[in-house]
Amino acid sequence: MRHLILLACVWLAACNTPHPRFAGIAPVRISVGQSAFDIRVKGREAEAIRLNAEWAPRPEAVAPRAVAAIEKVSGCTVRRLDGDQAQFFARLSCGREDRAMEVMPGRIVYDCDIADAYVNRGLGESISEMTCTPRAY
Repeated sequence: MRHLILLACVWLAACNTPHPRFAGIAPVRISVGQSAFDIRVKGREAEAIRLNAEWAPRPEAVAPRAVAAIEKVSGCTVRRLDGDQAQFFARLSCGREDRAMEVMPGRIVYDCDIADAYVNRGLGESISEMTCTPRAY
């Protein structure tokens, strides 16, 4: 019985655990459409962990929202996206190499609405207009 309880605790703790490359980085919580994510940015890489329950989400349905969230938080463009419907990893293109990235502040939850969007299969979704409103964490 103790083993089952320990296994349940480990399983629940892993739901929002970042990849070791992103350990120690405070997440920025952001929701895009019906998906909520914790976004962590380190250098030219980012991680998006989906937090909410969705009925049978396909990666193709969740990926564009993850791309939008990562781009909004990092201020960069997603060059490559890998992962599944729960956790995504992105390579970022931030323009000039000497440009400092401006990551949105953490400890705030952002609710974002996509006004107009189109899908680009090679790079994820390109967003033409997205507005985000901060709210209390």
